[in-house]
Amino acid sequence: MIQLKNVEVSFKLKGRTVNAVRAVNLEIEQGDIYGIVGYSGAGKSTLVRLINLLQKPTGGEVIVDGTNLLDLSPKALRQERKSIGMIFQHFNLMKSRTIFQNVEFPLKYTGKSKEERRKKVEELLELVGLSDKLNAYPSQLSGGQKQRVAIARALANDPKILLCDEATSALDPRTTRQILQLLKELNQKLGLTIVLITHEMQVVKDICSKVAVMEDGHVIEEGFSINIFNKPQEKLTQDFIQTATHMDHALETILNNKKFSELEENQWLVELSYLGFQTNEPIISHLYSNYQVTANILYGNIEILQDVPIGKMIVVLSGESRQRKKALEYLKENGVEVNILKRHDSESVLKFVKGGA
Repeated sequence: MIQLKNVEVSFKLKGRTVNAVRAVNLEIEQGDIYGIVGYSGAGKSTLVRLINLLQKPTGGEVIVDGTNLLDLSPKALRQERKSIGMIFQHFNLMKSRTIFQNVEFPLKYTGKSKEERRKKVEELLELVGLSDKLNAYPSQLSGGQKQRVAIARALANDPKILLCDEATSALDPRTTRQILQLLKELNQKLGLTIVLITHEMQVVKDICSKVAVMEDGHVIEEGFSINIFNKPQEKLTQDFIQTATHMDHALETILNNKKFSELEENQWLVELSYLGFQTNEPIISHLYSNYQVTANILYGNIEILQDVPIGKMIVVLSGESRQRKKALEYLKENGVEVNILKRHDSESVLKFVKGGA
């Protein structure tokens, strides 16, 4: 559905060249909910604007549904953009117009009759759960309701693609969950391909089937969300995931507690990550029965991504050294990712703790 081939964006700023996007290649399939995540300045918003050519690349190709947008005339590009809706962080509603008029605006010059436009607007507001707000004004709505109006407006021309640029950043957590659920429903009902820009891995975790992580204009890691969450390869991705799963906070709490941070000679502080069916297996209990290694669970969490459970734990493993090594091999053989966080000799491999060695 969407192909970005070796796209680049560079521009001059105060006499210097800024490379906002650097040789990015992405392929987004029809029906995907595709997340692009990165910190401010990573280039993700610039990248998403390439998809409808609100930002023209300085190099590369932008292909949407088989058409290279860079080959189109201005008139043909305007027509093609009708198949690509877009919503923003701050809604961009017209304050002096009613909700009906805001949603109707993209339909004004489509050749539809007044009655056809009315019917379409009513259908869209019903779809986003705001059929009772036809005559209200934006100032009378909550943030979540405003974003629902913006979504309805973006769907006015029946687009195949919906671009969401930090669409939940201005919303509280509960409203964010509601908007993400709405987007998921629209993806399923309408077959929409959704590209979602965010700086929060939690948003990716809640809705995205695939994800790309950006840093300094580059895509540094991409793939299915389940694989990225279970086995992140890059340091930045690991940081994002530790924050989204609250592992960073849990570990900080543990290390600040003298009882848990000071290990005995026969102990390791270990992070365990496991996927799918393994969350139902009594693997931890087998450590003692098979190897006489006890596991004191200090933190545990299970997330559901795309209907697949992903589990993470922080445990203290206690037992004779050789048996602990056997226990770790057993865990790895059973598909559990093992990361030794701390040993008794203070050798630390805290890869995701800021300032950690």
